[in-house]
Amino acid sequence: MKDGRAGPNRPRGMRTLAVSTLALLAAMALPSTAVTPTLSPGAMPPPAQPLPYRIYANAGTRPVAPGFDVARFEALAEQLVQGQRVPGLAMAIVQDGRILSARGYGVTDVVRPQPVDSHTVFRLASLSKAFAGTMTGLLVNDGNLRWDSKVTDYVPGFQLSDPAYTAQVTVADLLSHRVGLKSHNAFDRDIEGNAEYYQVAHKLGSAPLSCAPGQCYAYQNVAFSLVGDVVFAASGQFYEQEVQRRLFKPLGMDDASLGLAGIESSPRWARPHVRSRNGWVSLSPKPTYYRLPPAAGVNASISDMAQWLLAHTGHRPDVLPAPLLATLHAPVVATPGEMRSGWRRDRVHAASYALGWRVFDYAGEEVVFHAGAVQGYRGMVAMLPGRDLGVVILWNSESSLPAGLVPTVIDRAIGLPAQRWLDVDTDFGADNLFAEDAATPADNRPAQGGSASTSSASPH
Repeated sequence: MKDGRAGPNRPRGMRTLAVSTLALLAAMALPSTAVTPTLSPGAMPPPAQPLPYRIYANAGTRPVAPGFDVARFEALAEQLVQGQRVPGLAMAIVQDGRILSARGYGVTDVVRPQPVDSHTVFRLASLSKAFAGTMTGLLVNDGNLRWDSKVTDYVPGFQLSDPAYTAQVTVADLLSHRVGLKSHNAFDRDIEGNAEYYQVAHKLGSAPLSCAPGQCYAYQNVAFSLVGDVVFAASGQFYEQEVQRRLFKPLGMDDASLGLAGIESSPRWARPHVRSRNGWVSLSPKPTYYRLPPAAGVNASISDMAQWLLAHTGHRPDVLPAPLLATLHAPVVATPGEMRSGWRRDRVHAASYALGWRVFDYAGEEVVFHAGAVQGYRGMVAMLPGRDLGVVILWNSESSLPAGLVPTVIDRAIGLPAQRWLDVDTDFGADNLFAEDAATPADNRPAQGGSASTSSASPH
């Protein structure tokens, strides 16, 4: 897949493990070897050693295609909440450094309904992973860390079942899910069973491996979250504090927070909803995946996410410099499983994982993407670097119906023939009805019928 960036290297991302708070504190006593080298274009390291930065090619962006009408997308969002097909959602669209739309639709809670607005806070689930990659990148930018720094230099208690492999795992391996573990979402069931993070992280030392670190992909939440321990050891500050200080505050993400206490203390927040025989049922947010802040800990409003999109489309270089963005968005490892269902099957021709982001070849257009799912919440974010465009959708239910908004916006932006990804009234044409469960992996689909579902979907 062509990614429009100069340089042959691919950064690697992953996460390993700290077995106890004591081991974590011990990492602070280690002398740091994380120094960012100065590299000239003629002195590139081999691909196995990721560069501290990648540089985008000096190519101008193209305008969105004729007929790109934000009011149409807002009307579609409004239709999705009619009759509580979904309780509430929020959508933001940015283009060329401007916020074209950042609005809420529907209600925060079907029991005590309040309108969703631009400052209503949602749980982001795995959209949090991009914050972890970005926070780590800022430490690389500072010279306190390198993408190829070994995790054991910062978290000496980390262990895999093979000591030689343990010593090879890099920071970039954590962030791109290339630790070498055999199964996807290793030990997520323990987290869902209310186990503490460090207890579960210790189990990585006995988990089966399928390859050497950096050589294969398996999506993780527990292993990924080890990067929070790396951030603590490299910066001297807790991960949550650093994200607040280095990202939320300077970007003006004033509604954003981390953790269960963060969302519950928000002036206005959207409660999670699951299906029952009689319709939607609102619940209290489950605390489980909040125990993995880098993987799934962030809460934010659509106003916050509009600022996040502006920053990641290159319009806040004072906070996120362009070379760092190019590094974070560069494909690292192929993920062909992302092309198997729904609109991805029809539109995505190649799929990869970067550093907290996915990267798709979407009908020839590069799309930087991520989805998130935990009990009662869903979210999707997509950016088109070639069009300087970004869109994010957050909703407070386990329906996957709103996911069709993302390909609808992208199709119109790049001028593809109309395809009906949403089963709402629209004049976009096409005769393929969007299948409500097509965009959500089978293990993340909500229960249909019966009593209210209490399953907790792993962040995706």
